[in-house]
Amino acid sequence: RQGVRCKEGEGMRLCELENKEVINACDCKKLGYIVDLIIDECNGCIEALVIPKAGKLCGLFCDGSEYIIPFKCIRKIGEDIILVEVHEEK
Repeated sequence: RQGVRCKEGEGMRLCELENKEVINACDCKKLGYIVDLIIDECNGCIEALVIPKAGKLCGLFCDGSEYIIPFKCIRKIGEDIILVEVHEEK
């Protein structure tokens, strides 16, 4: 697998991922924070990150829509942010 490389035995917990802000490298837009993962039940690999789209007034009145970011779109997982490359459809 290319992209994110880890040493043997290293891992990251969901609670660590949830504390990192997700930013789109294409337009530098802050997408938000991870609230869920989509996992392939056959091989146990993460398929996508789920991030709620922000509504008006700090998330109130949100329509419940969300970003689904495929794992292959992750470019870098840093200490504070997760950098993804997603081209939004207009």
